[in-house]
Amino acid sequence: MEDFLKITGAINDESRIRILAFLAQHCQKQGMLCVCDLQASLDMVQSRLSRHLKILKDAGFLELQRQGVWAYYGIKKDLNGFCKDALKHIELLNLPLPELKRISLENKCTK
Repeated sequence: MEDFLKITGAINDESRIRILAFLAQHCQKQGMLCVCDLQASLDMVQSRLSRHLKILKDAGFLELQRQGVWAYYGIKKDLNGFCKDALKHIELLNLPLPELKRISLENKCTK
């Protein structure tokens, strides 16, 4: 029951749906994305974005890799069935998503 509530709570927010759709679209080609890339691409304040990413990670949608002070996120490869189905439905929404801005590759990330 607890997992169900975490998952449904995580996807009960428009910003988190957009984040999942964006990651699903870009991580397949680009690999994991730095928080600064997500921040620049989605035009979100870092503190708000980090909060959304934590909720999605705790619900089982995302994996996190740390490299020094930087955090990289991607869609978890071993999603449970419910998360996998939810992600498929999110992708079917065909949300208009912004272009990926890879500022991490240009060493423009700031703390």
